[in-house]
Amino acid sequence: MDTTKKKTLRFSPEVRERAVQMVLEHQGERESRWKVIAAIAAKVGCSGQTLRSWVRTEARVRSLRPGTSTQLQERIHALERELCELRQVNEILRKASAEFAQTELERRSK
Repeated sequence: MDTTKKKTLRFSPEVRERAVQMVLEHQGERESRWKVIAAIAAKVGCSGQTLRSWVRTEARVRSLRPGTSTQLQERIHALERELCELRQVNEILRKASAEFAQTELERRSK
């Protein structure tokens, strides 16, 4: 029995985008941002917390909120992988260089 299920998206990207846009457009109309989120979440049919996370993610993507965007995170991970590979190559080259130097010293001493 396969217990791993692929997570299906309940809301399309268009619905998410529109809901976030509505929150950003209507922010100043209520006492707090949460009240705006709760009202729009009820209209969309998602929980307030879900819509809040969508808004926060979008704010990071637009650089309106501190944090790293998804694209920036992916770029950082790629650079970290590349750095790790380069360090490994450097270590291999350092060891090979030391081995060649040792061989050359032994050859000269004979």
